[in-house]
Amino acid sequence: MLKNIDPLLSGDLLKLLTEMGHGDIVALVDRNFPAYRYGKTVIRLDGVGVEAAAQAILSVFPVDAFVESPIERMQIDDQPDTVTDVAAAVSRIATAAEGREIVALGVERQEFYVRAASAQFLVQTGETVPYSCFLLRKGVV
Repeated sequence: MLKNIDPLLSGDLLKLLTEMGHGDIVALVDRNFPAYRYGKTVIRLDGVGVEAAAQAILSVFPVDAFVESPIERMQIDDQPDTVTDVAAAVSRIATAAEGREIVALGVERQEFYVRAASAQFLVQTGETVPYSCFLLRKGVV
């Protein structure tokens, strides 16, 4: 057992996060996302929402400070400017974790699927709110 590590962060997930390098991407996605289409490792967090998963991951994961937006969110079809409560929460969590403002940049849904292919691995949650999918770019400590 480890102290001060969120229990959602399994050994497998911590190992994958640790092995990532600067600029590498992890996809944090909802239950509807086709996570297995990419042939990459998928860590399942069934029964856990994106907000709780983001809180756990961002407690140990530095986001990139050298890009305009180290977090990207899937836009809602025909409502690209709509920010869901989940997306707002992810931005708030990242801002608190980093000590600077982080706003998740909206990416059109089909383009998000293309970008998700570059993720090192995916974390699939049980999130029920549609379009609750994010790409997190790793920074340095």
